[in-house]
Amino acid sequence: MNLTVFRSWSVILLLVGVFLGYSLYSAEKHTDGRHFKFGLDLIGGSHLVYEADTDKLDPTEVTEAMVALRDVIENRVNIFGVSEPLVQVEKAGMFSESERTERLIVELPGVTDLDEAIALIGATPSLEFKLERPPLGTSTDPTYLDTGLTGALLKRARLEFSTQQQGGFSNEPMVMVDFNNEGKDLFAEITGNNVGENLAIFLDGELISNPVIRDKIFGGTAVISGGFQTAEEAKELVRNLNIGALPVPIELVSTQTVGATLGTEILEKGIKAGIVGFSLVLLFMLFWYRLPGLAAGLALVIYLVFMLAIFKYVPVTITAAGIAGFLLSVGMAVDANVLIFERLKEELKKDKEYADAVVDGFKRAWPPIRDGNLTSLISATILFWFGTSIVKGFALVFGLGILTSMFTAIVITRTFLVSLSGVTDKDSPLLKSGIRNK
Repeated sequence: MNLTVFRSWSVILLLVGVFLGYSLYSAEKHTDGRHFKFGLDLIGGSHLVYEADTDKLDPTEVTEAMVALRDVIENRVNIFGVSEPLVQVEKAGMFSESERTERLIVELPGVTDLDEAIALIGATPSLEFKLERPPLGTSTDPTYLDTGLTGALLKRARLEFSTQQQGGFSNEPMVMVDFNNEGKDLFAEITGNNVGENLAIFLDGELISNPVIRDKIFGGTAVISGGFQTAEEAKELVRNLNIGALPVPIELVSTQTVGATLGTEILEKGIKAGIVGFSLVLLFMLFWYRLPGLAAGLALVIYLVFMLAIFKYVPVTITAAGIAGFLLSVGMAVDANVLIFERLKEELKKDKEYADAVVDGFKRAWPPIRDGNLTSLISATILFWFGTSIVKGFALVFGLGILTSMFTAIVITRTFLVSLSGVTDKDSPLLKSGIRNK
């Protein structure tokens, strides 16, 4: 066993921990640095509930449409720079008034002005193309047939100006809409099968253009014109369409402002609990295992720094449930170290040399550490897969903590302990008064 290599790695790991710790500290001190992301329950914000109108969709298409709606709204909110927004689909339960009620939950941490929050979501346009049909019966109003061509198939929109019209020139703003491959094929099919018919264009349920199909259009580009008073209106439509046209109409049904007072108290108490608990654990390890306990304590400090770095640089949004998951993962990290030291103690009682005892102790400790952490990871995965947003936050942090604790216990603690060979040999007073005689 090359002790020089292990001791070199011990120094490198310590330097990495110091560097990460300093970078975390300095980033929080600078206003323009990367900061920790906190959830709605800790810093307050706005909670919005939208209801989607899916009555016109086939039941088999609802799930896909709601996923597309979530992605569009999330993309729109992200463009405005909201810190770690949460956008999720929620289907009403069996006791809902409507069996097909589909809701979209939007949480905007740090945005406590409801008007501002609603403006961030905005009236993202719902774009539809429908075929005009003659009036039915005695009605004078035409009817419109859904074609399936909507803003969900939009690739991009751009602003252009017409340069010629009958009798002269004009500078009329037009919005050119390009469809994706699926939309392009559908547009070609619709125009090819309905030459001479009117293809009405609806924006947010309002008829804005009703052009006649002159020929089959292969390029997948539709023109929206004639409904803009100014070029600014057309520019705004282009911007909104490019941000994301809604695949289904939505209606705001509930708003709530969440204050940060309770969240601040939870955060402060959580930090205090973490500091006190972590300090007591370090003292216990140092008292009970002496110098090896100090090595484990250093490994736990590096574990803490690694977890904070993951929170900041991945980043992971910190919630009250996430703090609970983090503190629980600290317990898992300590548990792994205790198992290692107990196996090490048993090997030392066999009068083995310290280096051999470390190797054999880790071999014996690994199976229970592996199995215990694996079952916890399975639980965390199930909670994350099936849980609500709050449960997902707990499960994510808990799972990351387990993986990190396994790394620090098996790699870092082992490296530190092997590096102590020659310092804590079998006749060392540090072992006689510590791990050997416990």
